[in-house]
Amino acid sequence: MKQYIGCDVHKKYSMFCSLSEEGEVGKLVRVENKKEDIKAYLKRLPKGTPIAVETTSSWYWLVDEIEREGHKPFLAQAGKAKKMMGRLDKTDKLDALGLAILLRNGTLPYTWIPPKEVRDKRELTRTRMTLAR
Repeated sequence: MKQYIGCDVHKKYSMFCSLSEEGEVGKLVRVENKKEDIKAYLKRLPKGTPIAVETTSSWYWLVDEIEREGHKPFLAQAGKAKKMMGRLDKTDKLDALGLAILLRNGTLPYTWIPPKEVRDKRELTRTRMTLAR
């Protein structure tokens, strides 16, 4: 059975929510943002599982881990996705579920994920600009 995963990323942890093709909501899983914990969660998913991740300042490493485990990451445009979810209340569970729903429906507003080499160069440039300021 195909699953769609929504991931609400925070500084210290990430919330994952799964949704089946039939729209059945799975268990909400909180995973500490440690590579070994994220890897352990991702290994439990069927290969090729689509995973929607919000654009945050720390999405790079998570997308790397998702790709490394053989899944398909989608980088959601957070502002547009929130508007499309149409919710006034904001919780980790609702955000993760909303991303999974948008991904399942094919309406997730996602952006291009540059290859790792390009991401590294972008990060180097951002770091240099920050240090120069």
